[in-house]
Amino acid sequence: MAKRRPNGDGLVRKRDDGRWEGRIVVGRKNNSNPIYRYVFGKTQKELLAKLHSHIETYRDAELTEDCKMSLGQWLDRWLNEYALFTIRESTWRGYNSMIKNYIKPNLGDKTLAFLTTADIQKMYNKVKKHGRIREHPRLGHQLADSMVRGIHMLLHQALDAAVKERLIVKNPTDGTTIPKINYAPKQILTESQIDRLMDVIQKDELWHDFFYTELTTGLRRGEICGLKWVDFDEGSGRLRISRTIHKQSGGGFTAGETKTDTGTRTIVLPPSTAQLLRERKQLTVGEWIFHNPIKPEEPINPHSAYCKLKVLLKQADLPLIRFHDLRHTFATHALAGGVDAKTLSGILGHTNASFTLDTYTHMTTDMQRNAAVIVGNFMDGFILRQEET
Repeated sequence: MAKRRPNGDGLVRKRDDGRWEGRIVVGRKNNSNPIYRYVFGKTQKELLAKLHSHIETYRDAELTEDCKMSLGQWLDRWLNEYALFTIRESTWRGYNSMIKNYIKPNLGDKTLAFLTTADIQKMYNKVKKHGRIREHPRLGHQLADSMVRGIHMLLHQALDAAVKERLIVKNPTDGTTIPKINYAPKQILTESQIDRLMDVIQKDELWHDFFYTELTTGLRRGEICGLKWVDFDEGSGRLRISRTIHKQSGGGFTAGETKTDTGTRTIVLPPSTAQLLRERKQLTVGEWIFHNPIKPEEPINPHSAYCKLKVLLKQADLPLIRFHDLRHTFATHALAGGVDAKTLSGILGHTNASFTLDTYTHMTTDMQRNAAVIVGNFMDGFILRQEET
């Protein structure tokens, strides 16, 4: 079946100012009156070329009257009506900040239906070069690549929703160029460094159990802070990870869902860690496995855990790695110890094993080299036996 052509195509006229004008119908208002998309050119030939391009773009389009709203109006609506119940509070705050500080000042007044890929690319380039809100002598004016990517992800989601609501025909973020992912380098503690850290941790009664569990499970910071005794099965030594602790605006914390669907998982603890938790449970004073030492009815503050790690690292005379690097340390040594990527992926709560392999490319490359040596030695032995016979 042939695609329907937009109504009104072919309507061309020369204006009093000498320009040529054409229009097509791209949708209907609430009162059934047509919604027109106008095109202009200096010559009839130029206009016809633009008009034919728009006819292809708006083929089968049935836009609604709301397509006339501005990008800023749509983003406010999308954030508060569409995204509100599907993202974390911290993510909502981050999105709101990006809309307020970067998108609205540059494109907020642009009519949604007239927003182009070129408009968005120009904004990305501008905020990347001059976008930093608070000037800092050391950081300069440039916005971090990760922030530009975050703005792109926000816009892509919001404009995808606009396509589904028939406010625009296609997502104008498609075809834009954004900075490549540039993760901070992973810092992995060596076995001797882990021993030094464990020696320091052993002397800290309040924090020993927390960091021992972290180093033997690789949990995310919010996940380990969000553990409750109901998650721990003493008999089997299994631990269920089903929540994470988030900081709330205005102070306080809330327990939310894990980072991804696969983040909700059950892992088998190392025997030593399972035994540590069994003994800890005998002295429990609340529902949280690792509770606030001053307010046992509350979980450990994730920021307090971050700060304490820095103190312990200084005491052990070790590099001041990030908390997340404890997770990388666990994963790297697990792979080196022979844990396969699929099993490790389940322990870490990754979406799939390929993500785990991509994340720890260097480690898996070393494993492949070792495997090649093992296979080579095996084949050398086989050839030698063949020659002897």
